Amino acid sequence: MNDTAASAQVLERVISPGIVEVVIDRPERRNAMTLQMYELMLGIMAKLQEDASVRCIMIRGAGGKSFVAGTDIDHFREFTSGAQGVAYEAMIEKVIGAVERITVPTIAVIDGWAAGGGLALATACDFRVCSAGSKFGAPIAKTLSNTLSARNLARLIAGFGVPRVKKMLMLADFVDAPEALACGYVHQIAQADELEASALALAQRLPPLSQVTQHAVKESIRRVVMEHSFSDDDLVAAVYGSAAFHDAVAAFGSKTNNKR
Repeated sequence: MNDTAASAQVLERVISPGIVEVVIDRPERRNAMTLQMYELMLGIMAKLQEDASVRCIMIRGAGGKSFVAGTDIDHFREFTSGAQGVAYEAMIEKVIGAVERITVPTIAVIDGWAAGGGLALATACDFRVCSAGSKFGAPIAKTLSNTLSARNLARLIAGFGVPRVKKMLMLADFVDAPEALACGYVHQIAQADELEASALALAQRLPPLSQVTQHAVKESIRRVVMEHSFSDDDLVAAVYGSAAFHDAVAAFGSKTNNKR
């Protein structure tokens, strides 16, 4: 693919102790992702995973009109075979999987459209905060006549339920913010001018809590949803063998004894 958008960027910055914001910054194309941007996202996720100071990641799109509008359509103009579609979905899964598997909590901050690959990216996050005018969907039956991978369908079904996923994909309808809140997909709706503050307030609740618990819970849920696996001995052993668990038990016992 020829990446003609020189301004296309995925940026990162620390916005509060332990909290990093990743910004998808291509507002002139509603933050549609190029191959270069996907590669940048992969690199950032790998870097943040190795940084022990990071305790929460917020992901948002720039410009106030779109979270991510999916993959830039120019990427598909050179497709001539189904094999290219398989390779493309594998690449998307690599990126979405990296966001989903990162051990710290993630929050998608959505202002406007979360469509196609952008919807998949938002769904891979642990929490979603959106503006009142946000819309969620993948109107591919009306636009590209392509499909989503089974793994991304599994994520959407876990977030929205089967009827809404069929509505989004087969009828090319969008789910609005109130409906997304009602079904539990969205954690909170905020006014556009309060969105980042609301998302940051949620993010700041996460670092003081147990990191070992947060990681074990999100990885167990991922295995159940994505792999239909209940194998968790490694996670249980890591939690119960951790210094965080033993320190918490000792501290709780000390408080109880002091109250007697």
